[in-house]
Amino acid sequence: MREILREVGMIARALDSISNIEFKEIHLTKGQYLYLVRIYEHPGIIQEKLAEMLKVDRTTVARAVQKLERQGFILKKDDEFNKKWNRLYTTEQGDQVYAFLKREADHTDLVALDGLTKEESETLHQLLHRVRKNVEVDWDFVKKGNRRKY
Repeated sequence: MREILREVGMIARALDSISNIEFKEIHLTKGQYLYLVRIYEHPGIIQEKLAEMLKVDRTTVARAVQKLERQGFILKKDDEFNKKWNRLYTTEQGDQVYAFLKREADHTDLVALDGLTKEESETLHQLLHRVRKNVEVDWDFVKKGNRRKY
């Protein structure tokens, strides 16, 4: 069982490393592209939901959002009903960068799934989705200050 998750980890680290190298020219590093993509795909998202979606803590999201805002990729707008919330949106510059990121993601999908049939790709997606859902249960549990029993 451990070997499966090691493979997933190696894939994730390799893709993250590739992205960090290739995205330097557009001044996105250390996974910032993930935040930009999710904000583009979910206009008006709040930081708390972004943290939940990316499985990171709020402080990490706050730093990434602050940097993306300084770079002109995103902007914050006050929520009209809840003054504690800032809604996040991509700027025109962020939209242009998203187009580049989408092309890269499409290429990566083609490379990563090369040699798999459509059915195999769909099965892989379904299985990984189930694994993620399983892990999310522990993630939620631990984020609330609990400890897992081994």
